[in-house]
Amino acid sequence: MSASRIHGGRAGPSDRDSVRTMTPHVTQESLSRRASAAWRGLGARRIPFAVMLLAGACTVPMVVGAQVGGEVEADKDPADWVEREAGIPVTDQLTMEKCGTCHTPDAKGNLSRISWIRATPEGWSQAIKRMVKLNGLSIEPEEARQVVKYLSTQHGLAPEEARSVMYLAERRILDETNIPNEAVRQACASCHAFAQPMSSRRSKREWALLQNMHMSLYPTAQMAYERPDPAHAGDDDGEDGKKPEKVAKIALEYLAKAAPLHTPEWAAWQPRIRTPMLGGKWAVSASLRGQGRFVGEMTIQPKPGSNEFTTVTTLRSLDTGKTFTRKGSALAYTGFSWRGTSTGGSAALARPDDMTGTLRETMWFSPDQTFAEGRWYWGEYHEFGLDVKLTRALGAPVLAAAAPEALKTGTKGAEVHLYGADLPSGLTPGEVDFGAGVTVRKVASASPNELVVTVDADADAMPGLRDVSLRGAVLQKALPVYRTIDYLKVTPETSLSHLGGIKYGKGYEQFAAQGWSSGADGKPGTADDFVVRTVDADWKLDEFRTVTYDDDVSYVGKIDNAGFFTPGEEGPNPARRFMRNNYGEVWVVATARSEKDKFGKPLAARAYLVTTVPAYKRWDQPEVSQ
Repeated sequence: MSASRIHGGRAGPSDRDSVRTMTPHVTQESLSRRASAAWRGLGARRIPFAVMLLAGACTVPMVVGAQVGGEVEADKDPADWVEREAGIPVTDQLTMEKCGTCHTPDAKGNLSRISWIRATPEGWSQAIKRMVKLNGLSIEPEEARQVVKYLSTQHGLAPEEARSVMYLAERRILDETNIPNEAVRQACASCHAFAQPMSSRRSKREWALLQNMHMSLYPTAQMAYERPDPAHAGDDDGEDGKKPEKVAKIALEYLAKAAPLHTPEWAAWQPRIRTPMLGGKWAVSASLRGQGRFVGEMTIQPKPGSNEFTTVTTLRSLDTGKTFTRKGSALAYTGFSWRGTSTGGSAALARPDDMTGTLRETMWFSPDQTFAEGRWYWGEYHEFGLDVKLTRALGAPVLAAAAPEALKTGTKGAEVHLYGADLPSGLTPGEVDFGAGVTVRKVASASPNELVVTVDADADAMPGLRDVSLRGAVLQKALPVYRTIDYLKVTPETSLSHLGGIKYGKGYEQFAAQGWSSGADGKPGTADDFVVRTVDADWKLDEFRTVTYDDDVSYVGKIDNAGFFTPGEEGPNPARRFMRNNYGEVWVVATARSEKDKFGKPLAARAYLVTTVPAYKRWDQPEVSQ
């Protein structure tokens, strides 16, 4: 499972505890120079791994033979390369004061290193904490917050660049399919998510210096970087008669091209950067695995003269009708990156997945400031999260969600509820459109936030995800129309939970069974397949057989009949063979209660679950928020 989970609790510039230290003053550039010089002095002698760990920054080979600006700077430490790309001047007085002592300015207002990097708020927050811990930066929490605000905005990412890596800030666990080759995977994604490097943009020299930093701080990075290209592993010579390139060089060349400092997206966004005008009312639609869908409204109130906001959000469950109210505050970086915190008022949660406590909000706002999407998350390992969409209410009709989840062909007189904001009264059936084969017979009721219509679905209506429209408002892929549920999938298909409960917190997992249609072609596994709805199912754990007699299913934890998995306790278990921890691998199996296949057997599906030990050590976590 090539999944990436981000661990850690709240930390960062927003914390009010002082982050000042008195560590010796060492710059990143001088560290790189010293490390490379030390390695050259050691020559070809083998160094014990324990010595490498103790020596730390002194056991670093340099990245050599890289090409910068059209010429090869062979056998040179990247710290000695000439920076040939134009920097981004630093204009904020506090940033120059706090960073300019080590990062020297030039005549154009560039600060060394900083002016050749762009990053997300999390990236800049992480950099500041590293400067405090390693380089003796003295900075107060409020000053750090202001520096992160400035750098994240004026030295940040364009909306198009940030959107593809939002899953990192949203703390999602998923299989990354955007890694171009095995060499880049080994260099960049063997220790953290690939979204980590792709959340920044750098000059080629800066990418090389970042490799140097990794080798100075993490000795295992050297082993990864020095490996030959896995595509030619075992070959003495490559296709051209030369030895295969090393992983470090392949990764450097890729990053310099895929994530350069200067891009058309950033050039287009720079003149558009401003404090976003987000104040007002927003229609909300959200979903939470295991608890269904929610609709509601968020009111955003800007704080005058800043990029900070306060919020009041009301959510209503479409399954139970229960209403939740949340209050919060947030920052908006770079004109579109929302980082916030909200609370539902509950000091103690009734269940681990109770959404009435404190949530972290991470959202991406569209450049035209008409919609947003993101995740509001919580949990010891951020395993619980609402998938949220906002649509701005400006007086014209706004559609946010439709219920029920799906409409079966051949259904007559079905009630469909449409939710949104500023929905008009006096609508006629002909003004509400679900596409061919679905006829609106009457408008049963109407209010500004909810419209109820009665519809018929023809027996031969084409299956698929239907748009719904009324008076200029369109909700895309609002309502699945299906003939049959053809197969099941368990989501998430691969997942990770953590033992806990004695000294460490548990990492839970919620599973759901999704019914799928094979689409118009009737063939499963093709491009026109689509999710129909959540299916009621019975749940159990089955053994994933890797070791004979390991019997993981008896130890890893329990799953209830709602698909909620609770892991076992951490620590050696005397009842288990070899007194092992309760870790292990299992199948999570869902069997539909009413949906059957063409042979009359209940539909079933399974997912892969790894239950592992707690995260005993929480490394530096890039947390940015209120």
